[in-house]
Parts: sequence; C-alpha cells; structure tokens
Amino acid sequence: MFDLAELAVPIIAAPMAGGPSTPDLVVSVGEAGGLGFLAGGYKTPEALGEQIREVRARTEVAFGVNLFVPQQPAYDAAAVHEYRDRLRAAAQRYGIELPPIRERDDDWFAAKIELLVDQQVPVVSLTFGLPPADIVRRLREAGCTVIATVTTPAEARAATDRGVGVLCVQGPEGGGHRGTFRVEDEPETTPLPALLDEITAQCPLPVVAAGGIGDGARIAELLARGAVAVQLGTAFLRSPESGAKAAHKDALTDPRFDRTVVTRAFSGRPARGLANEFIALYDAAAPAAYPQVHHLTSPVRAAAAERHAPADMALWAGTGYRSTSADPAATILRRLWTEAVAHGAGGDRGGGEHAQLPNR
Repeated sequence: MFDLAELAVPIIAAPMAGGPSTPDLVVSVGEAGGLGFLAGGYKTPEALGEQIREVRARTEVAFGVNLFVPQQPAYDAAAVHEYRDRLRAAAQRYGIELPPIRERDDDWFAAKIELLVDQQVPVVSLTFGLPPADIVRRLREAGCTVIATVTTPAEARAATDRGVGVLCVQGPEGGGHRGTFRVEDEPETTPLPALLDEITAQCPLPVVAAGGIGDGARIAELLARGAVAVQLGTAFLRSPESGAKAAHKDALTDPRFDRTVVTRAFSGRPARGLANEFIALYDAAAPAAYPQVHHLTSPVRAAAAERHAPADMALWAGTGYRSTSADPAATILRRLWTEAVAHGAGGDRGGGEHAQLPNR
C-alpha cells in the first residue's frame, strides 16, 4: 500500500473534475516527485479506465484517482423546477435547450469502484461523503491507499471509524466544491491551519492539508502543523498540462475578476470560484440540490466556454488564484517546494533542497 510519506516532494495535484485534471498533469507532477490525481467525477467508467491505462503506460510512479460518493436523492423538487425556469434566459443567450431535471445520478460509482479494485490503483480519494464500510475494505484489500475528504472534525471522526487510511482536510479557502458530506450543509469557515489543528488533535490518521495553498510559506506552515502532504489545485490550473478551458485560465489573471465567492449557482453544492455575472444573477435563487443543478447548468457552461464567455462559466478558483503561473506543472511544483524548503520544510526528507527534487 502506497505511503504518502514516500513522496520525494509532499505536494499533491488535486483532482479537478470537469477537465482540468489530465493524464499529462498526473504524469508531470508524479515524475517531478509529487502525486498526481485523475478526477473520476463526471466521467464514464470507460473514459476513466482509458486515462488510468494512459498514465500507467507513461510512468511507473504512483498516482491517484478521486471519486464522488453518490448523494442521497433528497431535494426540494419545486425549488429545482423554479430554478430551471430562471435559467431559461441564460440558455436562450446561447440558443440551447435546458435538459430535463435528472432525479438520480450515482455517477457510475459501483462500476468505478470495480475498475479501481481491478486496476489496483495506488491511491483512491473519496469526496462528498463516505461509502459503505465494505467498499472501503475492498479498496484496501486491493492495495489502494484510501483517502477521505473531510471539512469538519465530525466528518473526520466518521471517516476514521469507517476505516480509511488518510484524511484530506479541506479548508474553506480552496477552489471548486467543498467536500461536505451532505448537500444541504453550509460549509464551516474555520481557516485551514486551525481546522488542521482541530482534526489532528482528535484523529490519529495521517492528514493531507488542502485549500487555498499558493506559496511555499503556507506549505511549510502546514507541514509543520503535522500534515504529511499538501494538496493544491488552483496552482496548476494555468499550466500547459491542465485541461482547463482557455477562458478559465485567462480569467485567473484578468483584473475584471477580482475576488472569489462561494456559490451554489452552478451545481447546487457550495463551491468557490471567481465572482461573475452568472453568480450575481442566480446565486440567491440556487437550491441545495446536487447533482440536479449541476446537470441543469452544464450545457450553459459548456456553451459559454466554447464562446470564450467567462461571465457564464464556473471559474473555480481558490483564494490564492493570483499567484498562479502558466509554467509547466513540474516547474510549478519544484518552485513551490524550493520556497517551502527555504521556509524550513523538508528537514526530514534528506536534508537538502537539491537532494529532495527528483532529477527526472
């Protein structure tokens, strides 16, 4: 079973569903000494299997796959229908039709678990809750290191009791979806360093720190607080290996987008992204209904991306988005780790900055 303490560079490229996480990004980060993740959310098992095989054909380093745990099908149907009516104006702007409301969607979770067990993927992370204990057990028996994404001490205790091997502690500063166990939960706002302290005091498992991390000083701080690794997503969004849409990458440096906000407007789940016109128009009316809202807005977001119209896109980004660069992913990772070492990180990883960076 893969041990995150074995990483030459304790930096993980976060799984970013919807396109940004690519085999190129996984391979580049892994070859540079970190850990890359494929994002299994929204993909068919067949598409995910192809990406796993591509990564394995290109590198021998460890990698991970993230899955979304299926949501309970409980939501306010009337509120979702009302929201669909509101969205018609957005659809009309692009000459498209909104899809019917999808009552259920398990994102092929069972089939993906079978795939990961069969492929013996080194690391499997789970977001949006916990699967049954027998699934965790099957993954671990297949040799998978199982990570649960948690946002509160209570979620961390539940994940520990469920038998996972690692906790990914996700703070409020991170971009994209907050991994709360329940759709209707409003995310807590305890800053990541304090949240990490609370959880490590209560749970004995190794922890990964995630959320809004953009520089070496913060990496060093979180490692000093007990994290075995840190997880960054936004930092890699503008890299050439990222599959993020061009309009998304451009928005991260566009002065018009001057802040991030947490919104349910695009998916029905709380998620942090750049404040834009879509959020201003629809956030207040968005119901807590995932994945129903996600499927309703998906064609609008796709059409906006095709037309390079960031006003109607989900521009997921963490609070440190202004520090992103368009350098290759390996360069970004190496620079961040060099900064972290300069701030005191890496003392137990070989004693020297250059010794800690793989020469791949």
